[in-house]
Amino acid sequence: MEDFLRPIYQERASQPNTLGIVMVEKEKPVSPITDNFDIILLIVVRESETPWFVKHYEFEDRRAAMHIVEESQLQDWIDTSGYRKVLEWLLAGKIVYDRNEYIVNLKEILREFPDEKRNLRKVIEFAKLIRSYRECRSLYETKQYLDSFSQMVRSLHYLARLAVIEKGLHPEVTVWKQVKQIEPEIYKLYEELIESNEPMEKRVELMLLASEFMINSRAKNCSKYLLDVMVTQDTWSIGELKNHPDVKPYALDLSALLAYLVERDIVQVVKTETKGKNIYHRKYRV
Repeated sequence: MEDFLRPIYQERASQPNTLGIVMVEKEKPVSPITDNFDIILLIVVRESETPWFVKHYEFEDRRAAMHIVEESQLQDWIDTSGYRKVLEWLLAGKIVYDRNEYIVNLKEILREFPDEKRNLRKVIEFAKLIRSYRECRSLYETKQYLDSFSQMVRSLHYLARLAVIEKGLHPEVTVWKQVKQIEPEIYKLYEELIESNEPMEKRVELMLLASEFMINSRAKNCSKYLLDVMVTQDTWSIGELKNHPDVKPYALDLSALLAYLVERDIVQVVKTETKGKNIYHRKYRV
């Protein structure tokens, strides 16, 4: 099928706007990485009318998907894990065209996973973890045990991804395979939640206790990206923080994260008067 696709990607490679092309082939009968397509073509362009454009092809019962992605969109996916499969396409795919070693250099940056990008990914996953954990606890306390169990699975998944990032690696779609090797303690928690013979509510209760310690021990380190923003100004309103460009990737989970950091005395609340009697603006400082 590559022979069939070659004229397509060669035509794209001839365009000065194209930075690089990566090909990923399906290796298993069921392939989530390629969305079960036989071949994925990832074409990175400098600029495009649409940030992400997809075409599907079929040839002799084989299927291919071509993704044309603007450079800025690709970088956003990489920084925020907005489309996780792209990372695996870049790291595992075959380079079929590379202008000025753009893809080679990008793959090297991905492997290095610089501190700034790692800290952003940590705070994104940590904020999701805090929100999920608190929803789990709330569901458990109201005896919604099935829902709390489901939410605990999600919480452990965020914790697992966080542990992988802390080791300087990018979480894969099959994250538990990674975690089993590099953070067996978290993997053991997941096993106990899923496989234990204890009643469901007891399993969730035990996981709430065990994971709370793991969350609290990571609080400052995983919030560093946010705290570094906050030290640049004396106090912040929630609106100012949400609109800061370095906070926008996790703005939806910011309120939950701030509430947690206040409880842990990592962030302080500053009240300023309003025109209303006994009503105050609530601001935050480090």
